[in-house]
Amino acid sequence: MNNIKGILVSIIAPFEDHIANGGEKAFGNASTIKVRPDGRVYVSGQKQRHSFFAAMDRLNAGENDTYVTNGDGISNVVEKDLRADLGGYLHPSEKSFIARRIAPLTATPAVAIDPSEIGRDLKMRLNNNEAGNTQAIATAEFSQRDLMVMNFFLDISALSIRKKYEYSETIHQGTSYVKHVTEDERLRRAKLMLEATASLTDYANQARNAVAAEPQQVLIVLDTKLSRKASRYFKASEVERKNIIDELESRGAKYYLGDDTGLLSDKSVLSAYQEAITELKSSGLYDPSNGAEPKTTAEYIEGLA
Repeated sequence: MNNIKGILVSIIAPFEDHIANGGEKAFGNASTIKVRPDGRVYVSGQKQRHSFFAAMDRLNAGENDTYVTNGDGISNVVEKDLRADLGGYLHPSEKSFIARRIAPLTATPAVAIDPSEIGRDLKMRLNNNEAGNTQAIATAEFSQRDLMVMNFFLDISALSIRKKYEYSETIHQGTSYVKHVTEDERLRRAKLMLEATASLTDYANQARNAVAAEPQQVLIVLDTKLSRKASRYFKASEVERKNIIDELESRGAKYYLGDDTGLLSDKSVLSAYQEAITELKSSGLYDPSNGAEPKTTAEYIEGLA
């Protein structure tokens, strides 16, 4: 397929004995887990993006001269910094231009499919020394087992590309596009996005148990339009699922459903990712700059002067 405009990855992952996104001791000394009013635990979108970029950082290590900055030190160098490219940034202290980039990569919170069963650990620390006996008692909530649904979406029209607005007497007269990397590099970054969603492991743990969002079930969509409708797939009825797939097929989108449990598909999660990446490599990404030569961030800023 040509002109991929959006990549959606919808995931179900099992979390066990976890406090994947704990609160800040909301009730005295109790470390609390985030819970919706309907009793289902969730992991915030912010935490999901943190886990995504941590995975991308590991996958990108040693690849050309690109890097992923720390979350508290994001640069504006889109051609080098993958977090600046996919994650966006806001630099309010800049004076020469508005240093803001809307993130092409978005993530939903991870939410349990069913109401969660929450337990509480009692933790004690005893200390015997010459100054006397001291002790500390605390409790920490955890959820026993959840099937968590989460979604990631990449807007290809903004991947490594900036919009440049042209004004005349404060009136917006036109929009042009500045590309910062080659098409081969844009394709590599799109592939990294897919691989990172299969490698999510950076979550808070309960009693040092490993908690990971590596998919048990996955739906990958290489879309011909900007649409997140397929993110409803795993929570939809059988009729709605069929209608979602029919809509994707009607516009020539490619989709890959993988299920390690065999309930929804005979295809494994690994096979779904492999087939999606193979299709991605043979396809063209939508390029609103119409094949413009890449410019550095410095050249872009200079052009705003």
